[in-house]
Amino acid sequence: MPKMKTKSSCKKRFKVTASGRIKAGQAGKRHGMIKRTTKFIRDARGTTTLSKADEQIIKPMMPYAR
Repeated sequence: MPKMKTKSSCKKRFKVTASGRIKAGQAGKRHGMIKRTTKFIRDARGTTTLSKADEQIIKPMMPYAR
């Protein structure tokens, strides 16, 4: 069997945690921060884990992630 390919977009955007969850950057912080509330900006710091439904979409695209 040939090697399976990892989706290039996924290798750039996602990491797999030790427990197998998918870690991603927060959405909605590229531009337009003036109109966002302070609470939104504060809560959207750092990274977040994807929902179970989104994980099922991403995991097949990353065959060699733990």
